[in-house]
Amino acid sequence: MRTTTPRRWRSGTEPATARSDLKLRYLLSLVFTPLFALATVGFAVWAAASPAYGAPSRGTLTGFAVACGLLTLFAAVDLMVVIRRRRTEL
Repeated sequence: MRTTTPRRWRSGTEPATARSDLKLRYLLSLVFTPLFALATVGFAVWAAASPAYGAPSRGTLTGFAVACGLLTLFAAVDLMVVIRRRRTEL
């Protein structure tokens, strides 16, 4: 059996099984989930109330609402993952 060498040698002092800081991820997800949700609602309402040929177009505002919605979903999923990992690891 042939062994392969890693493509990059590790040059740092971090352990091979380094984990992320769950407390910081929990705090960031807890703060940004409602913030992005409010931004999603705000952009959606603004897009609905804007005139057809306004300065920020409806398409731009809708794009911002969709982007904030995806960020809300990402932050919420990360929050659920962090909560589950904290229950099992701590």
